[in-house]
Amino acid sequence: MDDPKPGGCPQCAELQKKIAELTARQEELEAELARAKKNSSTSSKPPSSDIVKPPKPAPKGKGKRKQGAQPGHPRHQRAPFSLDEIDKTWDYRLTVCPDCGGHVEVSDELPRIIQQVEIIPRPIEISEHRGMACYCSRCKKTHFAPIDEPVVRAGLVGPRLSTLVAYLKGVCHCSFSTIRKFLRDVACVTISRGQLAKLIAKVSESMKETYELLLGILPDESFLNVDETGHKDCGKRMWTWCFRAPLFTMFKIAPSRGSEVLIEVLGREFDGVLGCDYFSAYRKYMGDCGVLVQFCLAHLIRDLKFLAEHPNLENQSYGRRVLEAVRTLFDVIHRRDLMKPETLAATLEIAGKALCRTAVKDVPRTSEAANLARRFKKHGASYIRFITTPGIEPTNNLAEQAIRFVVIDRHITQGSRSQTGQRWLERIWTTARIPSKNSHISRNSLNNLSCSPVH
Repeated sequence: MDDPKPGGCPQCAELQKKIAELTARQEELEAELARAKKNSSTSSKPPSSDIVKPPKPAPKGKGKRKQGAQPGHPRHQRAPFSLDEIDKTWDYRLTVCPDCGGHVEVSDELPRIIQQVEIIPRPIEISEHRGMACYCSRCKKTHFAPIDEPVVRAGLVGPRLSTLVAYLKGVCHCSFSTIRKFLRDVACVTISRGQLAKLIAKVSESMKETYELLLGILPDESFLNVDETGHKDCGKRMWTWCFRAPLFTMFKIAPSRGSEVLIEVLGREFDGVLGCDYFSAYRKYMGDCGVLVQFCLAHLIRDLKFLAEHPNLENQSYGRRVLEAVRTLFDVIHRRDLMKPETLAATLEIAGKALCRTAVKDVPRTSEAANLARRFKKHGASYIRFITTPGIEPTNNLAEQAIRFVVIDRHITQGSRSQTGQRWLERIWTTARIPSKNSHISRNSLNNLSCSPVH
């Protein structure tokens, strides 16, 4: 029998090569399958993408909840209108007892009350401003008395009706045709689509000062939550950026999704903390300008769930370990009201450091796990910055909630069609997101309507 060759059996070498190729192919297919199984809980995909999946089974032993307040929860009822808000009252009185027909007297007990809101038949007021004519016998000319300048600038539509049209257009996602039908059928006034377009331009101009004021104070905020989403402008891809501060929310439409937008809006000397996801534009802005960042832990949890459900067992084990460390951290956050401030700070610091250690310890040799570990080695401190910086949220939910309105508008409308339209959307979205306690800012925009030039 001949001795085997130094290089080994050719058939064995061929089989080993085949096994290696099949193993690599299997890992590639498993990775593709894992990516295909991504949903809203394991990625940034919208919940609407989960619609084809079967609903989750109902918990065993629990029936359908009854309507109204649940055990242990207070009852919520609508607050009645105050006396100064009521325009008319109707008093109903009994003349005889409904049971026996006997004589009845007025009681001191409070009456039963039903309050009703109704639209009046013609919910508009039409005013006519007249500049009376006067003839001068000396210069032989007819002169007309000047009409107040705010009235002239307001034109056909007054400030409040202008505000209603702007609200329908910018907040309720209505088209000009829909607004025209509403005004014709409900308000009993007919306004052309062209006049409505001019009206929107006038409202946009009235909000310019307020918008630029907020844009100017944005870089001075101590912390901001930022997010971005795409929309179309005449078929071109544009990006709507959302900057959420504690007292207001700013929207900025730009042709770029890059870090240059952050530099343009916040500048290179931004001294606050930026709450955001792990998108590359924020990391570049962070590195180039030395900005402090709090990366969103909710996005991190989705990435970890993706690993925990990955077909590769090593990824599963690693994802579950890190996910458990995140759960421990959030368990401390949820119990913060039960702890003293110093105890909470120490416990959060311990849980945060444990998370960073777990993420870089015993990392499998897979690309998915290595990417996550590399992320923590480089930016681990930016995931737990909220522990040492009061006022910072561990997630970017604030910005994502604020920008959801833009996503809804994108699905309903055709986006913007010009730079004028972009400026209108920026301003109306920003004004609509001013909370009621700062409503004086919105009133300033309303007052500016009577002072803005008619376009």
